[in-house]
Amino acid sequence: MFDAIAFRYDALNHLLSMGVDRSWRRKVVRRVHAAKPATILDLATGTGDLAIMLARKCPQSAVTGIDLSEQMLAIGRQKVSQAGLEQRITLMQGDAENLPAEDNSFDAVTVAFGVRNFEDIARGVAEIHRILHPGGIVCVLEFGMPRNKIFGTLYRFYFHRILPAVGRMLSHDKSAYTYLPQSVDEFPYGEKFRGMLLQAGFTDCRITNLWSGIAQIYYGRKQA
Repeated sequence: MFDAIAFRYDALNHLLSMGVDRSWRRKVVRRVHAAKPATILDLATGTGDLAIMLARKCPQSAVTGIDLSEQMLAIGRQKVSQAGLEQRITLMQGDAENLPAEDNSFDAVTVAFGVRNFEDIARGVAEIHRILHPGGIVCVLEFGMPRNKIFGTLYRFYFHRILPAVGRMLSHDKSAYTYLPQSVDEFPYGEKFRGMLLQAGFTDCRITNLWSGIAQIYYGRKQA
């Protein structure tokens, strides 16, 4: 499915989120930059937007991006080349639930709008914990649902009716933007996902709500 929509993925994301997804990613980048990591793994990297932002903001860091979709990665590699960051960013195909990395390999792990796509979220979180250095951090950006009832009702109408229709029309893929709201509905956002981080062994787990809960940034640290 992601291979099929790869060529329009970036444009659709920015259009359907009215561009706010960029500002949310910048918040993740600032959080990671403060930790001064030497090595960063960006999971579900897609076409590499977050990986490129991380490499630019963290010039001391080597960035690796992993994704299942080879078509998304192909577009990402073009973007990395255009940005002149081939020496700083490596994009490779891989499964977040069976990462091709040794224990204690990275100082920071990021995931932007990808955790909900893990087939087994708990296993994916456990893999993130495994490959982090002691003291390393995880920073996850993911969709949720607004807490405010009026805003929540309007948002659900947009998210379940308008967004899928526009997405299908522009991407020419019937399943992709029907899948999006379904995957968000099924994701254990908020305290449930924070609990999964804690259960995997992370400490100092925190949640930052964005736009009244449309999205959240989850932060955790592997005990040193």
